[in-house]
Amino acid sequence: MILSRMELDPTKRETRLALAAPSRFHGAIESAFPGERRRRLWRLDVLHGTPYLLILSEDRPDLTGAVTQFGVSGHEPQWESRDYSPLLTRTVAGSCWYFRLTANPTRSKSRAGERGKVLAHITPYFQRQWLIEQSKKRGFAICEDGFEVVSSQWLHFDKRGRNAVTLLSATFEGVLTVTDEVLFRKTLTEGIGRGKAYGMGLLTLMRVSETNNG
Repeated sequence: MILSRMELDPTKRETRLALAAPSRFHGAIESAFPGERRRRLWRLDVLHGTPYLLILSEDRPDLTGAVTQFGVSGHEPQWESRDYSPLLTRTVAGSCWYFRLTANPTRSKSRAGERGKVLAHITPYFQRQWLIEQSKKRGFAICEDGFEVVSSQWLHFDKRGRNAVTLLSATFEGVLTVTDEVLFRKTLTEGIGRGKAYGMGLLTLMRVSETNNG
């Protein structure tokens, strides 16, 4: 697996439009890989006030087109990619990690004889409960007081050829402990929850000792 990061230029019109309609990023990301289209995990991040696009993929991307649309021109390197495998091998049972996750916390409301309607969890309490339940199925554990919802917002945009899309994005940060390394590595590479085409589901890590050392 390869983790790539590209700095975004918020002064570009295309970038501003894509921040409002994440499907624009999705198209550029898929165009960065040759061959058959496959869904890659990605997320928007802000580091020291600078916005970035993160992508997790099986192959190294060619983000030349994405840089032209959304990136910082004339900046070297215009994006960076690194092997994600060393981190995956270090996620052993019992290890503790600082994490960040942007996800679409939802629940299904079922009616007799009908397909369940998917509804968003709109309050921090139920968003946190959603992640706690997810952790039990995905190879890690989090404590009630060990993480928080740092932001939550509704996204509204049109998807070409379809009805308007409305979904809720919540970003979680905190500390987790790996309980099942095989299942957890699958979670890292496949993501959590719905909305993956729109920048949801990518869970990223940093060793707790590394955060303590700055």
